[in-house]
Amino acid sequence: MQFAFTDEQHQYRDIVARFCRDKSPSSRVRAQMASDAGFDRELWKQLCGELGMSGVHVPEALGGQGYGAVELGIAMEEMGRVMFCGPYFSSSVLATYALLNGATPRQQADWLPQLCAGSVIATLALAEPGGSWDPGAVTATAVERNGQWWIDGVKSYVLDGHVADLFIVAARAPGSTGLEGLSLFAVPATASGLSVKALKTLDATRRLSWVQLRGVQASLLGAADAAAAGLLRTLDQAVVALSAEMVGGAQALLDSAVAYAKLRVQFGRVIGSFQAIKHKCADMLLDVEFARSTAYRAAELAASDSEELQEAACIAKALASDAFMQAATDTLQIHGGIGFTWENDTQLYYKRARSSGALLGSAAEHRDRYVLRLAERQAGDRK
Repeated sequence: MQFAFTDEQHQYRDIVARFCRDKSPSSRVRAQMASDAGFDRELWKQLCGELGMSGVHVPEALGGQGYGAVELGIAMEEMGRVMFCGPYFSSSVLATYALLNGATPRQQADWLPQLCAGSVIATLALAEPGGSWDPGAVTATAVERNGQWWIDGVKSYVLDGHVADLFIVAARAPGSTGLEGLSLFAVPATASGLSVKALKTLDATRRLSWVQLRGVQASLLGAADAAAAGLLRTLDQAVVALSAEMVGGAQALLDSAVAYAKLRVQFGRVIGSFQAIKHKCADMLLDVEFARSTAYRAAELAASDSEELQEAACIAKALASDAFMQAATDTLQIHGGIGFTWENDTQLYYKRARSSGALLGSAAEHRDRYVLRLAERQAGDRK
């Protein structure tokens, strides 16, 4: 087990943190929230081109930086601190992992260099109106006719679907159920029969879309009816990255709460001198550090392709969701009424905590999944 980051990883964190602080201050986040696209395309080009962050975990032969899940977690954590607006999680995490886990080498060579360069924005269309991120809940169907694949169905909660150039769509063979009969398909945004509608969301820093496919022609990724394992692995890896981002947001809230407690004067004393505020800040620190430890451990397991990744991802997401939400609630309380005014950034983090807590499954869902996974492992050991 690795208990500390390497010098190179520390240097990488410093570079990413400096970029995020300089290029994504609160004022710029608010401006991007108000825009139609929801992000700054010039800033996206800098992130992809100058820093190469969009392909940090992609092999160099496919246009990436050749690092792994730990470095991706570092990037996500620093972007979480500033609520970075952009299609990073949708394109560089979800879609990229889906291609790495489910596409053929030829297909990876066709698409991944474009995703790493930022010239193509992609997203994973998995969840449907029911809201489940379980691949077994997919109802969209794909049929093959005369050597061509056609998809019918509805996808919802598609991240950055309104700006995506490419959709990685999960669909199943008609009549199949559960994890059987699942396939992945590449669908360009210009495909006939594809319609996209932006959804109204609580968190304006992370856009979601509703996508309908009516007889849409698609290109099969990988082998037919064999996408389940790759999808499950993609979700585990994405959950680890999302957990790191949530830890970054929770840390930003903790820093804000402590700084405000040292400045705000009430009853002739700074509120940080009151025991109740001290206890609240101390509890926040414990929650954030605990969540950080589990997120780092999960990233390490993801980098080493460990069999324990699923359990680690579940507990990391559960703890990060709880820590982020609790930090947002406590920071609001410490700030008082001003914390939920539009001018104060605390309310932005609160909304991000709410949306991230539901994304890819709630804390309760991941705890249930963790218990079921442990039960399966124990049953296998007894055999």
